[in-house]
Amino acid sequence: MSAPRGLLNDFIRFSSVDGPGNRFVAFLQGCNFDCIFCHNPYTINTCVDCGICVEPCPEDALFWGDNGAGVKVDWSLCNLCGVCVDVCPYDSTPLARSVTVDALWEEVNETANFLSGVTISGGEATLQADFVAGLFAAIKDRSGTSHLTTFLDSNGSCGPEIWDRLLPVTDGTMIDLKALDEDVHIALTGVSNNRVLDSIRYLAVRRRLYEVRLPLIPGFNDSDDQLARTANWLAGVDPALRVKVIGYRRQGVRSQYGELQEPQPEQMAHYAHILTGEGVRDVVQV
Repeated sequence: MSAPRGLLNDFIRFSSVDGPGNRFVAFLQGCNFDCIFCHNPYTINTCVDCGICVEPCPEDALFWGDNGAGVKVDWSLCNLCGVCVDVCPYDSTPLARSVTVDALWEEVNETANFLSGVTISGGEATLQADFVAGLFAAIKDRSGTSHLTTFLDSNGSCGPEIWDRLLPVTDGTMIDLKALDEDVHIALTGVSNNRVLDSIRYLAVRRRLYEVRLPLIPGFNDSDDQLARTANWLAGVDPALRVKVIGYRRQGVRSQYGELQEPQPEQMAHYAHILTGEGVRDVVQV
């Protein structure tokens, strides 16, 4: 069997908001949700090689590959200006690239002495479980990176067979709960939350659930009743569970959702008050 490869959108060498400590974060391409509040919608789909982005590229860095190979990138010319993302009608990018475990591990290793760990995000990381498992295993097995913790930032939409593949090499997970109510969740993401709820319970029992993240949009999923029921459900899973309340921000979202309201500081404080009042002990606001 050939070694797994990953479809990588990008990575950042240092982050303090994607898990504990200072972390290397890799963003994989492709997601099975279509969240209306997505801040990086260009990671949702894989490139369909339509070519719409080739002509607008101001650096002539995009071109058609030979023999129907699709849109290719001349990385010596690309300056990551983002025009190709702006003109793409398919929530994708031609700049995502196929990488090996060894290639991404080398990027991690360059700054490993300054890191606490590695987080794989997306897109949706669990869609590329074999690649993630291979990378995490390499991080743990090799001397230069064996001190690093391995975390997943996920929408939680996979089944237990995927978690069983990942958990032996995963130290923690951060799961988004977009809404406890299934109809609201479908309205926000296009997908049921059944697997998400199952994943939260599954990971909590196995002590791999670092935090649950609640992205809240005024008028959609932030009513007092919804928050109270969400808090009761989460407290039932684990009252000591870390819950991160994330207020919606317009930056990066698709234009048709740019008019959604951002919660004000007093609203964020109110959200936290409801959650703690209903039994959630550890609430963080961002």
